[in-house]
Amino acid sequence: PPAHGFRPRTEFWPCLLGGLFRKFGRGSWAQTEARAEGMAEIERRAGEYGLPPVKWPESWPGSYLYAMRAATWTDRKGQGVTFALTAFRHAFVDGFDLALPVNVQAAAALEGLDPEELDRAVQTPEAKDALKTNTAEAASAGVSGVPSFVVRDEVIWGDDRLGEALAFAN
Repeated sequence: PPAHGFRPRTEFWPCLLGGLFRKFGRGSWAQTEARAEGMAEIERRAGEYGLPPVKWPESWPGSYLYAMRAATWTDRKGQGVTFALTAFRHAFVDGFDLALPVNVQAAAALEGLDPEELDRAVQTPEAKDALKTNTAEAASAGVSGVPSFVVRDEVIWGDDRLGEALAFAN
């Protein structure tokens, strides 16, 4: 059985990074003197991955509670991955701040979802509880940052370690 009662998932799993930070007593490098260096490193890796140039939202990072509730709701509808990809493009290619609900709703509309339905859904106790549960389960598995890959109870953190995660899985 999986460690800590963790439900293994083979795909997208929305959780709240701020919740993980609180659980593990740490914060974001993007709010330290390492910010410029970290952003440059992400831009470099995005280029290596063949992704479009990064356009950072002006107030990044911000509070993404609303956005992550939306991601959790869309995941429960079976559209989590496509919504997340659309939302990330909206944020980091087009520069829209996902800390603002209107921008999350716009990303939902781009994905063919009803922005008003999303707005109602993310305010429900069910959406709030689902995100709390996802975050608690991720933390109990040892996930302390995102993106993380859990392979055979081993947590591998960071997109720069994706190759290592794939090799470990095989």
